[in-house]
Amino acid sequence: MTKNKVLKDWIEEIQSLCQPDVVVLWEGSQTQYDDVAEDCVRKGKAIRLNPKKRPNSLLFRSDPSDVARVEKRTFISTTLEKDAGPTNNWISPDTLKPIMLDLYKGCMRGRTMYIIPFSMGPIGHEFSKLGVEITDSPYVALNMHIMTRSGMDVLKLIDDGVPFVKALHSVGHPLNLGDVDPSWPSAPMDHKYITQFPEENMIWSYGSGYGGNALLGKKCFALRIASNQARNEGWMAEHMLILKLTDPNGKTNYITGAFPSACGKTNLAMIKPSLPGWKAETCGDDIAWMRIKEDGRLYAINPENGFFGVTSGTSESSNPIALASVRHDTIFTNTALTDDMDVWWEDLTEEAPDHLIDWQGNDWYRGSSFRPDHPNARFTSPLTNCPVLAKEYEEAVPISAILFGGRRPTTIPLIHQSLDFLHGIFIGSIMGSQITAAVLDEHIGDVRRDPFAMLPFIGYNIKDYVNHWVDMYHKSTDDLLPKIFFVNWFRRDESNRYIWPGFGENSRILKWILERTVGKINYQITPIGLVPDIKKLDLTNLKLTQNALNTLFEVNKEDWIQEIHDIESYYSKVYSVEMPCVLRTQLANLKERFEI
Repeated sequence: MTKNKVLKDWIEEIQSLCQPDVVVLWEGSQTQYDDVAEDCVRKGKAIRLNPKKRPNSLLFRSDPSDVARVEKRTFISTTLEKDAGPTNNWISPDTLKPIMLDLYKGCMRGRTMYIIPFSMGPIGHEFSKLGVEITDSPYVALNMHIMTRSGMDVLKLIDDGVPFVKALHSVGHPLNLGDVDPSWPSAPMDHKYITQFPEENMIWSYGSGYGGNALLGKKCFALRIASNQARNEGWMAEHMLILKLTDPNGKTNYITGAFPSACGKTNLAMIKPSLPGWKAETCGDDIAWMRIKEDGRLYAINPENGFFGVTSGTSESSNPIALASVRHDTIFTNTALTDDMDVWWEDLTEEAPDHLIDWQGNDWYRGSSFRPDHPNARFTSPLTNCPVLAKEYEEAVPISAILFGGRRPTTIPLIHQSLDFLHGIFIGSIMGSQITAAVLDEHIGDVRRDPFAMLPFIGYNIKDYVNHWVDMYHKSTDDLLPKIFFVNWFRRDESNRYIWPGFGENSRILKWILERTVGKINYQITPIGLVPDIKKLDLTNLKLTQNALNTLFEVNKEDWIQEIHDIESYYSKVYSVEMPCVLRTQLANLKERFEI
């Protein structure tokens, strides 16, 4: 199976520990994918969708207890608690390993063990990293086939001695003789563990078959493990989209963007510009691995090979590119099923069909008090399905701008630029979104901070993470590094309506951003940074009143004094006496500019 002794010994160890009935090497072929998919359909674990409407596509339904990432059961396991830091759940390896090893004993009994060699990033690329996921879930095998480059070409590199991350996963549901296998096996919540061991470049996941809990190349490797590797090796692993923009003169730029959930990240990655002559192409919608090259510029590559997106809210008006990307060769999870064997989710069409089968397999009729799809229903689709995929999607591209953002109805203007890169680190550290009634009723109006959109994904101490951004800054200079911006598409008026139309109109803001990256004087200076000179924004054919525009770009001193107090409280809670110097300095500078 492999000539690599480390991999061979590990496979034998896991096989002996987990006791699968069958062992399969994932070769990465379409034939193997099709065979496993058909086996899932035959066993009732998946539904084959209408081949005329959705060719070569499947629908899976998860157990109701296994529908999302489980942050409270996600751990960074390091020898010292301080290396995990205050924002991660920590258990020492000495304590956690015996617990998980006991759970792993015989856990694959009655099941097939898949050995999946995979590459995060194009196989053999200088930015790429290798892993091997061992799993007893055919759902995981199918999704990893789409989301990563997997199979024999990766195994050849491992056989040649290229290091790899060990990633072990089990659904945690062994089968004894005569047991009926549920369509979605999983373990009880208190037996779920999603554990990263950054000191060993190792991931152990047990008890969940869903998304980032089980597709270990995604958040577990590409962010938590990779962020620690990046810190040690002098690069960056970030929760960012990568977008290619070409202006009417044919000049191309690349930008990255980090946004908390529900802040328009995928929509921006697949934007259809409303401005004539502008073209946008997708390089990636979720993760960027970035390095500073010899020329002093920051280059980014998307380590993934597919999209793992939320279906809810995706429609022809909000994201037609995403809809086009899931028309074929796609795995859906927890959507509703139509009578003609297609998928449906909330907002896909203006009106729901009269009848659906909901995500738990029950009849649903229009007018029901509950939705037929799960709010976290997903699609898994190859990057190559995307009709606006940039031809450079497997290359490292030079980044001109980094966007941070959040969902804030007041205080934060539509767009502002940091004064320099270090100030940009500061605005990345304070980003967040206001909580609505849909999240936590008891905290409505509070700002939930999600620094750099990385709060659940930093694989080490957040203090060291912030300082690593400073270390990256010292590898280059302000004139060569990307300019940093903060966007807020969600500012509201006095009637609580969104002021900015968003979607394709966001291209007007992207145009201003790119003008700023070449030093165009189209701004006004405020205490929080540079905001657009409204007279120099391209607002052609956009019907917004002067009052609305003033509100969009307002920097209100009273609001910002309250914001500064909130930032101080947040910093004190997270960093205590170990606040990174860059944040202490930038906060003091902000207070001075507001004359506080």
